[in-house]
Amino acid sequence: MELQLYRKVKAISDSSPVELLRTARLNRGYQMLIKGDKTVSEVAYDVGFTAPSYFTKCFKDEFGISPSDLS
Repeated sequence: MELQLYRKVKAISDSSPVELLRTARLNRGYQMLIKGDKTVSEVAYDVGFTAPSYFTKCFKDEFGISPSDLS
């Protein structure tokens, strides 16, 4: 069952379910950082990352800038 879901999501979006979730979390983090009322660490935890350093790495890979550049 999970393999079918994985294949269908991948076929439709060209991304795995994990990649889609990470992208959604990063986009939400971006929006939160623009508001500027939370630290990078707070945002990382709020959007579901377990380590701010991993959030920072993924954020930089996705947007080409460091999340601290927005806060």
